[in-house]
Parts: sequence; structure tokens; C-alpha cells
Amino acid sequence: MNILKMRSFGFWSMAVSVLLSCQTSPSGNQGAGEDWPVYLGSKGSSQYSTLNQINKSTVKGLALAWEYRTGDLGEKGNTQIQCNPLIIDGVLYGTSPRLKAFAVDAATGKERWEFDPNKTFEIGGSVNRGMMFWESGEETRLFYSAGPYLFALDPKNGELIPEFGDGGKVSLNEGLGDWARDRYVISSTPGVIYKNKLILGTRVSENSDAAPGYIRAFDVRTGKIDWVFHTIPKPGEYGHDTWPEGAHESAGGANSWAGMSLDEANGMVYIPTGSAAFDFWGGNRLGENLFANSLIALNAETGERIWHYQTVRHDVWDRDLPAPPNLVTIKKENREIPAVAQITKTGRVFVFDRATGEPIYPIEEVPVPPSSLEGEEVWDSQPLPLVPPPFSRQVFTEEEVTNISPEAEAYVRERIQGLNFGHTFTPPSSEGTVVFPGFDGGGEWGGAAYDQESGRLYVNANEMPWILTMVPTLGANVSLGKSAYVTHCGMCHGPQRDGDPSGAFPSLLEVGERLTKEEIGSIIAKGKGRMPAFQHLKPEIREALVNYLLEPDNIQDSHNRGAESNLSAVPYTTTGYNRFFDQEGYPAVKPPWGTLNAIDLNKGSIAWTVPLGEFPELTARGIPQTGTENYGGPVVTAGGLVFIAASKDEYFRAFDKETGEELWKYKLPAGGYATPAVYAVDGKQYVVIAAGGGKMGTPSGDYYLAFSLNE
Repeated sequence: MNILKMRSFGFWSMAVSVLLSCQTSPSGNQGAGEDWPVYLGSKGSSQYSTLNQINKSTVKGLALAWEYRTGDLGEKGNTQIQCNPLIIDGVLYGTSPRLKAFAVDAATGKERWEFDPNKTFEIGGSVNRGMMFWESGEETRLFYSAGPYLFALDPKNGELIPEFGDGGKVSLNEGLGDWARDRYVISSTPGVIYKNKLILGTRVSENSDAAPGYIRAFDVRTGKIDWVFHTIPKPGEYGHDTWPEGAHESAGGANSWAGMSLDEANGMVYIPTGSAAFDFWGGNRLGENLFANSLIALNAETGERIWHYQTVRHDVWDRDLPAPPNLVTIKKENREIPAVAQITKTGRVFVFDRATGEPIYPIEEVPVPPSSLEGEEVWDSQPLPLVPPPFSRQVFTEEEVTNISPEAEAYVRERIQGLNFGHTFTPPSSEGTVVFPGFDGGGEWGGAAYDQESGRLYVNANEMPWILTMVPTLGANVSLGKSAYVTHCGMCHGPQRDGDPSGAFPSLLEVGERLTKEEIGSIIAKGKGRMPAFQHLKPEIREALVNYLLEPDNIQDSHNRGAESNLSAVPYTTTGYNRFFDQEGYPAVKPPWGTLNAIDLNKGSIAWTVPLGEFPELTARGIPQTGTENYGGPVVTAGGLVFIAASKDEYFRAFDKETGEELWKYKLPAGGYATPAVYAVDGKQYVVIAAGGGKMGTPSGDYYLAFSLNE
């Protein structure tokens, strides 16, 4: 086997021989029963419920059982809820738009307690997708992350457990190295608990100032770090030679922000990682960049690597692995293979033998065009699985230009003149590159639901093109403040400070009319809403950045001072995360724009695909249902149903899992951009969804809604 394949498969002969000698079972992929005790239903990320009271025959009788409002919408309502709540012994545990934790009666929605970290700690902005529950005998703990902290709460009353860490909290910067102590580090998605170890990933900056995305195991009682896996390897560690010399002392990213899955019986944890930073130019990190963009199998007890597979080498497309992998069982040639299935932003599914990392289905190497950016050297090929087939379109071409109206088609055809497109891995460029599927997939953080009975994987997909345009960060007459803005802020707020056209990031034009100089400085240092803190920037850089935002035409600081002081600068940044719309604001490709898919993992085929979501105004014009962009994942049940909200039209839906037929829908008070949970209390089955809105320009909300059958 050549060295390239060895690196991709990550075979470690000693570890593999040990694993093959132990009994491997399809453990970890069982679904949830009356409780929903783990993020996504099981430690194997099944997103499956064994309950069947709500089924294909009864689902039309589904009605609202209770509604709970958290009461803490953000300023101007620009918040979200992405939480998949836990339900344990009749109590539902969740999080709010401003990252409060709460407990309510799961049968009535009546509040039991609330914990608000904002009253005591500097939390800043982010989202939280769920929590972790641990018990040993009579001892129980509830863990969740808010801002830069991991908190341990008493599930009975929501009070901090003082024995854990520093009075009930642990800094998420611990164990990353002194140079990363002040960098932006949070954890949006729960990890997993194995015995007395809480294994957790992080979300870090995607710019050149990113902290390293090491995986850590914390002791559930003390909060002390038990082990650390270096996703950017240190000297002497496997993969160190895939980075430039000294990268382990300054490179960031390669983090697991999407969550992970655990095969508890075999003591193996499966961890997907994202790209190395900076996302779109890697001239300062030439090489494959292990363990970025990898599915890593670790010994959950020790943190030692067992195997890995790198899905993108030297990523410059932001192709993070976006969701926890599903632990599945493949039935092939009269045998059952415990496997792990990983969805991707590119709309593909990689399927591996759970013990060895051997691919179950063929994977091809696709040549990659060279980069035109100075200093960049893209890897010359990338792996793509041939089976199952993609669950979203793969390449933007002129044939894919929208056809919803002659005006839209003409607009988009004129817009694509001069842009680069036509390949799955068209590199970033200064002319502009069409990224398709876009930065939010394909598959996204909502993940896939796995039905062990049928062997099907259910996954929603976006089919939205985005335009990535690279621009220089430094040039003649660039002040220190502008250099700092372009490097650290321009990727979100745009190089001209006019914000994101979709409304995700606000305009900073005339920001001085809305905020004082002191308020701007405080937000830059501490973060606010979705914006991370930039406490790690030198004070003179933060001051220059504030001055630039207030007086952008003032260039008193020299270009040299800007270049010398901004040590984390790279020669390029982007004009922002820009969706590619037509003149009316609809996606620039032919419909469908959002889908729900059933993938038969045993056959390696697509069982069905249906549009997910609707634009009523387009339906009224005679255009068939298009689907919409969608965020949040599905849940599949033994009752024959797939429940999913996710779509821009703010409906919660139930589909027939055999055929994809829509059987029920309910208009939510705000978009349900979260994954639902299914549970039972006193013999009655419920399905609950967080309706927090706040994405794709939709209004924010602070709702949790539970549904059950009419009496």
C-alpha cells in the first residue's frame, strides 16, 4: 500500500490487530425509547426512536400538547435555538437563545428551574445544540457549554456543582497551549460521555487567528483534563510531517465542532473534524494537514488513535465534516458489518468498517485543478465515494442555471460571466468561484437519522450555490485599522463593511451613529450575539480597528505598521459568505433547493428524494414545489415516520419513511432550525421541537413546542 493510501486509511497495524481480536458488535446504534437521554437520541447518533404510538395511521391526529417560552430573545430578536433537548424521567432539559439552561415537566411544559450564566459570567454569543447527562448510582450531573465555559449543573435544581473545575465550570481554553489561552474557543455541540470521561470538541475561529482544535477528555467529577488528542500533531506524533515545520506552535483549526459518536461496548469514539485555518488560503500550511477534515477513531479510555480517514486533504473550501457520524450495521453478502457512516457538506456518504477504517464501498481519487492564488498549492487529488451516490448535486454548470423564469435565467447567466466553476474542487480565486454544494452543504450539522430495521439513512440537504471571492488583505496606503478589519472582520461583514446580503451579518456602515466608541471596543473584546470575542488581539490593534470603523477614510497609520503589527495576517481574505441568488432572492440553480433523502446503506442506493419546504408565492405562480434551504436534522421512528422541521417556510413535517410522502405538517411560530426529540411520559408519546428561527432572514423565536395525539 502506498504512503498516500496509508495516510487516508490511517491503518495502524498494531491497533488494528488488537481490535480484530476483540468481539465487535453493532452496539451504539440502538435508538431512544421512552427517554431521549443523549444528544440525537443515542451515543451512536441514531436519531431514531423505538416508539410507535404516533405512526402512519395516527399522525394526522397529532396536535400541540404544550408550549414553553424561554423569555430571552436577543436584541432585535437576532438569536437562534438549535438545541436537541434531553428528556430523562419525565423532565426535559434544554437551552435558550441566550444560552440559559432550563428544565421543564416533559408532559406539561411547566418550568422547574432555570440557570442563566449571563448573570455571572462573560458568555458572549453563540448557539448551543444540546447537553450531556451523567449518572453513577445516586450521583447525577448535567453538562453543557455556554461561551468559553463547560458548566456542570445539578439536574434536580440547576445549581452549579462546586466540585467541578472552578466552582462548577471549566475554561474551554485549558489544554490548548499557552499561545492559545486568549483565543476564541467555544463548544456549540455536545460531546459524549464514556465512563467518567466527558469527551468534547470545540468551535474556533476560521480565520488566521484560530486556536488549535484539540480533542480533550475531562473528568466528569473534577473537570481535570484526562487526555488530549492533538489534531495538529506535535513532533514525534503521527501526521506531524503533513504540516510545515513549527505549525503545531501557531496553526489553528482542525477542530471537531459537529459532535461525535461512541461505540460504548468497544470503547471507541468516532470524531469528525473541520478544516485547518485560514479556511480559504493555505499557503502557510502546505501539506495534507492531518487531522483536519478527518474521521478519527480514538480509544475512548486513552485518547490514542486507532484509525482515521481524511476526506479532504489541505482543505481550502471549508469542507468541514458537518455532523456526528452514524453507527450503522451494513448487511452485505450474508454478513453483518458494524460500520460508521459519515455525511459530508459535499452531499456524499463515506462508509467504513467500524473497527479497521476499511472503506465498505469504493472511493475514487479525483484530480484537482491548480490554484491561481499566490503561495497556494492545493493537493493534486481528493477522495470521493462512488457508493452510495451523492444525495445532492455536485457541480455547478451552465446547465444548472435556474429556470424558474426567463428573467431569473438571464440574470444568473450574466452574473456567472467571469466566475470560475465546473469542477467539484474548483479552487478559490480572485475572480470568484462558485462553491456547490455551498458552505452549508449538502449535508449539515443536523446530521442523518438511521433506521436499523431497513438499513436506511435519512438526511436533508441544501442545494444552494455560494460565491467565494478572494481579495488581498494588504496593499498600498492600508492603515493598521483597515488591515485588522479586512483580516478579522471582512469575511463576515464584507470588505466594504456593508454586511451580508442574507442578513446573517449586519452592516457596520455608520456604526458610530448606533454605538459609542467604548461600546464598539467592548463588543470587539468580549463578543456579542454570533460575534466571537477578539480579546487576543493586541490593544493597539483593537483600538486601531475601532478608529477605522468610526473613521474609515483616516489612513494615518502606515501600511508597514499594519503589516508588522498584525502578525496573524495572511495575504488573502474573502468578500464574505455570499449565497448566489437570482434578482428576486431565490437560489441561482434549478430547483430543488432543499431535499429530504432516504439512502439504502445495504444496497448503496438512493431509495427516494423529495423536496423539503416550499415558497407559496412560487407555487401560486405555477412553479412546482422547489424545497428551501434547511437547517436542523430529521428523526426517524418505529412508527414509520420521519419528523423534520428545518425549512425556511417554518413548517414542522412528518413523512412516510417508506415512500417520502408528506403525511402531516404544522406551522410553527418561528423556524424550527433544530433536530426534534421523541419521548414518552406515562404511556403517551410526544415529539418536541425548538422553534428559534433567526436563520435565512426569518424572525427569531424562543419557543419549545411538544406534540401528542388528541385524546
